Amino acid sequence: MLTSTRRASKALGLVALCVLVLVSVVLSLLLGSRSIDLSSVVDAVLGRGGDAVEGMVVLDLRVPRTVLGLVAGAALGLAGTLMQGLTRNPLADPGLLGVNSGASLAVVVAISVFGVTTPTGYVWFAFVGAALAAVLVYIVASGRTGPSPLSLTLAGAATTAVLTSLITLVLLRDLDTLGQYRFWSVGSLVGRDLGTAATLAPFLAVGAATALLLGRSLNSLALGDDLARGLGQRVGIVRITAGIAIILLCGSATSLAGPLVFVGLVVPHIARRFVGSDYRWILVYSIPLGAVLLVLADTVGRLIAPPSELEAGIVVAILGAPVLIALVLRDRAVTR
Repeated sequence: MLTSTRRASKALGLVALCVLVLVSVVLSLLLGSRSIDLSSVVDAVLGRGGDAVEGMVVLDLRVPRTVLGLVAGAALGLAGTLMQGLTRNPLADPGLLGVNSGASLAVVVAISVFGVTTPTGYVWFAFVGAALAAVLVYIVASGRTGPSPLSLTLAGAATTAVLTSLITLVLLRDLDTLGQYRFWSVGSLVGRDLGTAATLAPFLAVGAATALLLGRSLNSLALGDDLARGLGQRVGIVRITAGIAIILLCGSATSLAGPLVFVGLVVPHIARRFVGSDYRWILVYSIPLGAVLLVLADTVGRLIAPPSELEAGIVVAILGAPVLIALVLRDRAVTR
């Protein structure tokens, strides 16, 4: 009876989060340096005509960045949860496995060597760079006995340090590249179109489906490798599968929106507040939570200093840091 009640409560919470996603989408379409009323937004989306300028703002600017925010936020939320479960490190995020630094180095190479100058041109370079960096971290961490949570963390930190040094070296010698890279590196949903998201949709779908199937395995890994093996889990295969999902999710999200911080770090902690330590539910909750966080951050960024705006990555960092500090302080108070 108690178990059924808890499941019903978690399901109800998930419904509430889906409603919150809808609210965040509506706010994203309505608000900005130019506020548009709801009827005009509906007319633009349904193609009923109306004000041509408002229709262009909604369809060409706000709809694409809202969709990209939903997709990238959900992907980063899922990936962050996978990383924390895989490494048993509550501070794990997409930067841990070198994903952000790998994508960033690839973008720098694209700009400096190949002359790529548009966000849609960066996307494949960023995706491949993120994937190669994650594979390198896994190989380095494997050693002779296979990867462990500690070796993955150390290998990720070392790889990130090396790649960041290479990025700095290139940027210091090429100021034109620095100017173009700076816009992408802060994390932004501007300048991307729906075609880019559609191109990466298969990778995101496979990554998300794989992640959601790993909930029970992550619950076993949380007990330790030896006990997980005793429960019948093939730890090596679970880690490889989770790594593939992380590469697909992080690589796609980073290539779409830049190396966003705090989304993958904060979302799993918020999800645990609602559902406890069961990764089957944490993974499910991380999808709407990540989407809401990034879409609202992008919306708030438009309202802070109109007609200019702050990039979503900056707003996420401003909002995410206090939330994370509060969570850490609360956990410390509880454990005393």
